[in-house]
Amino acid sequence: MGKYIDNNLIKDEKVELETTYHWIIFCNLRSIITLGLAPIIDKYTDEFAITNKRVIIKTGLISRKTFEMNHSKIESVNVDQGILGRIFGYGTIRIVGSGGTKEVFPKINSPLEFRKKFQEMSN
Repeated sequence: MGKYIDNNLIKDEKVELETTYHWIIFCNLRSIITLGLAPIIDKYTDEFAITNKRVIIKTGLISRKTFEMNHSKIESVNVDQGILGRIFGYGTIRIVGSGGTKEVFPKINSPLEFRKKFQEMSN
């Protein structure tokens, strides 16, 4: 479990599912230019989790961006997968919150499992 998530769990909250970026993040120009360093930093510092109470996502090493939303405030978790995403098991997660807020997280490992766990936890 990630350090950010561990430090920000509230009383009686437990992590139900945690995921990370798919290895496909190493297959792009950014990875080549930074000799693989940028995707390594992303993979080991960004955290994606579903707890029994909310969804918690933290991205960034120096400049941090966090997304934390209670299950009751999330309208839907959508998954976008192209043909390569379906073959290799990665995709984009789009979280739509009440009030129209939208957060997009690309190249996530096992996005269908993430969506399924969210649906299980929100029922």
